[in-house]
Amino acid sequence: MPTEQPPPPSPGLLDADALPLYGRIAARLADDIAAGGGRAGDRVPSERVLAARYGVSRVTMRSALAELAEQGVLESSPARGWFLTGDGGDGGEARRAEDREASGPAAAPPPPGRSVQGFADYALRHGLSTRTRVLSSGVRAATVQEAEDLRVAPGAPLFEMRRLRFLDELVVVVEHNRLPLALCPRLADTDFATASLYATLRTATPGQFPRVADYSVEARQPTGEERELLEITDVTPVLVATQLAYNQDVRPLELTVAIYRGDRYRFRASITD
Repeated sequence: MPTEQPPPPSPGLLDADALPLYGRIAARLADDIAAGGGRAGDRVPSERVLAARYGVSRVTMRSALAELAEQGVLESSPARGWFLTGDGGDGGEARRAEDREASGPAAAPPPPGRSVQGFADYALRHGLSTRTRVLSSGVRAATVQEAEDLRVAPGAPLFEMRRLRFLDELVVVVEHNRLPLALCPRLADTDFATASLYATLRTATPGQFPRVADYSVEARQPTGEERELLEITDVTPVLVATQLAYNQDVRPLELTVAIYRGDRYRFRASITD
């Protein structure tokens, strides 16, 4: 496997060095597409060809392509590859109609104007450093309640993880994540002390993109374990956020309970019709 070398900063990025490698590759590829006059409906080269061109592994290249898909620059078609999106005229529309016919009825799209942001994505956008301490992780059978929430069969394999998250070396949250393993088998083999959960989901086949979520927050006093993990020594409460995130096909993707220090978390929401 080739040794990955960070590419030079992409023009137009405010801070290219702050981006992970796949993000920098995505930015370079987007610039190259624009410079080459790519049109909607055009097929881009394969992951193998692009990985060789940019001097990175296919895993990194797949993450970069998934990043551009999330930004709406590219779209993937099963067994056909990656294509530029947008209003591509008759040729692009014919291809999209062909793909729709081959793949069957499309799932209902997520409501407009909403998105789900991961912890690492939030830190990247705000220029903050992150650190993660994995408390436990593994694969186990889904309980009846988890199966109902995640729309899987009772006993289906789930990837489960508990981890402590830091921003600029300040402890912020204890997370308990549960995801159907079938949607991204790589979860079981990934070291999430350094890897991003959402970036890993983007590398699945097909890529998994958290789009919308049911979200609830309640305040309470911390347990003894939570006090120790979150370094609470006074009367600071915790905010317990429960999130059920859905992917691009409106299928349950991630069930997470996050326990935040109340003095280091702010909940914001937009109310729409």
